Amino acid sequence: MLSHESVASAPAPVSLDDASLYFSRELSWLEFNDRVLEEALDARNPLFERLKFVAIYGNNLDEFFMIRVAAIKQQIEAQVVRRSEDGRLPAEHLAAISERLRRSLALQMRVLNEELLPALETHGIRILAVADLDEATQSALERTFDDRLFPVLTPLAVDAGHPFPYISNLSLSLAVELEEPTAEGVELHFARVKIPPIIPRFIAIEGAPEGERHFVLLEDLIAHHLDGLFPGMKVRDAYLFRVTRDADLDLQEDEADDLLRAIESELQRRRFGEPVRLEIERGMPEYMRDFLLRSLDLSEVDCYETDGIVALSDLWQLIGLPDYEALRDEPFMPTIPRPLLGKSDLFAQIREGDVLLHHPYDSFDPVVQFVQQAAEDPDVLAIKATLYRTSGKNSPIVRALLHAAENEKQVAVVIELKARFDEENNIEWARRLERAGVHVVYGFPGQKVHAKTMLVVRREEDGIRRYMHFGTGNYNEKTARFYTDLSLFTCRRELGADVTQLFNALTGFSKITDYEDLLVAPVTLRREMLALIERETEHAREGRPAGIRAKLNALTDGEIVRALYRASQAGVPIDLLVRGMCVLRPGLPGVSETIRVRSIVGRFLEHSRIYVFENGGERELYISSADWMGRNLDRRVELAVPVLDPVIAESVNSQILSVLASDNVKMRELMPDGSYKRRGRRPDEMPVNAQRIFLTQAQAV
Repeated sequence: MLSHESVASAPAPVSLDDASLYFSRELSWLEFNDRVLEEALDARNPLFERLKFVAIYGNNLDEFFMIRVAAIKQQIEAQVVRRSEDGRLPAEHLAAISERLRRSLALQMRVLNEELLPALETHGIRILAVADLDEATQSALERTFDDRLFPVLTPLAVDAGHPFPYISNLSLSLAVELEEPTAEGVELHFARVKIPPIIPRFIAIEGAPEGERHFVLLEDLIAHHLDGLFPGMKVRDAYLFRVTRDADLDLQEDEADDLLRAIESELQRRRFGEPVRLEIERGMPEYMRDFLLRSLDLSEVDCYETDGIVALSDLWQLIGLPDYEALRDEPFMPTIPRPLLGKSDLFAQIREGDVLLHHPYDSFDPVVQFVQQAAEDPDVLAIKATLYRTSGKNSPIVRALLHAAENEKQVAVVIELKARFDEENNIEWARRLERAGVHVVYGFPGQKVHAKTMLVVRREEDGIRRYMHFGTGNYNEKTARFYTDLSLFTCRRELGADVTQLFNALTGFSKITDYEDLLVAPVTLRREMLALIERETEHAREGRPAGIRAKLNALTDGEIVRALYRASQAGVPIDLLVRGMCVLRPGLPGVSETIRVRSIVGRFLEHSRIYVFENGGERELYISSADWMGRNLDRRVELAVPVLDPVIAESVNSQILSVLASDNVKMRELMPDGSYKRRGRRPDEMPVNAQRIFLTQAQAV
């Protein structure tokens, strides 16, 4: 029996709902984007790769404002008073984002202006000011302006007779300050000139010295010739600005009789979403900035001043310059893994045993071959597939599905029309597939179909056999070259039965509530994930081998985090590789002491999802399309697939996850205060770059 003293001194139980145990989802995302920016700062990376990370940082930030910040502003508009898991109200989140982001933006511009652009100049790539060019070059650029730019420019006055014009999403504009001489003196005017997006942002200067490439910025060339747009007026000055708008689809599916037409309509409205951010060139007068903010119904917290190039995603034009191979990562060719090398009959190989591919190190070609062979094979009766993102107008996967339909196979495709920023591609493919006779299902009411799977039904001597492909990434052969993902081919009967049930649920009226082996959101995945974590907790309490290892893109679901906290309190070792957002706070005494969270940002985007549970010594391993986020567990159709081949499962655990965990070059570890620190290396420790190891191993095949 406990004494009175021991009871009195026992620590109070920790409430796992305490807001101090959680990081802000939005600030965690900004931390992730800072890790992207760190790659631009890393002088060990080739110059064009560093420039690439600046462009990715800017593009990521655009999407963050169009989606996440837009959602917060909608909550503020709706006067939402519910606090987030970390205890903040929407307005508090918006203020925290603004404060946190300004430090990062200053770092972004410093690395670009003080390191990367000067480094480009040493290689003959120069961005020059029009005013600094010699007379002959200016004359040549004036002809370029007259021939290519002047006809497409439309100056828009703003005054009592001309309302403030609509500024489209992510478009660049010049705010022009004009003087008009009148009998009473000088009258000031304001006008807007849109920078035409159809013209390259970096205008090449002819006649650069041999081996060099010189450019001027499009907006600089236009600003230099504004007098021609406003005859009779004096141009006092011009300043660049850019507006970001809410770009998330606001679709009331219950009211949409025709989902395809409804999404097309929403896409038209996307460019007219509410403003969420104003970016301005440094030096813009305060009165002009305030006028823009008032006209856009934005406040100070929404305004970001830039000391340099605005819209850094346009840097891709420079990154894509031909030649300069020494300034890029060494090229590599994905390889065909040894079991598939020279094999023309993929089905025969799958019958011999499950096959796992690790992209981009392993080629995506076998995935394409899988569909193409099914389309040609006279014994294939049906093909069913889920498509979330494809590679656009020339997708070999979709072409193969079209060919299968032409060959009179039964083809059913679930196309997710709501795949963000890929809606137009998917609408076009949906129509082409329908015209070819494919059964097309436009997603699932109220949910996105994010699962990546394909089912081929084949007639064989011993009966019908089902061949399957499961992926952690999209059916997109382009992104498969720079996203790390896993592909699993199998013809296991138990998985085939589950996949058949899944497609029946997606295409018909099946209301299945359970599956034998697959974990399927929103039906079973949350429930089973929590049960698996709880099972490890019980194993630890009973002294049996226990442990959780997971590789994810994001961890933001509060219920999952609380389950992991309880597991840690029971002593379960938990090793998490979370590339992006993570709201779990590791290393807290009495709460998360056994949890370690690390992140890798490198040459390739870490995209695969893997879950490992030690299970008392009988390890279970899953690959999945789902992160541990509320949207994946509750509002999407997702899959977690058990890897039932013990050799493959051990390979994923020891030859993929363990190698990633040993990285001491690109790895950062999440600290209890929310910061990330690079893993230190002892003087005698060799550098370990996991992605480079995988590349070397693949090339050795």
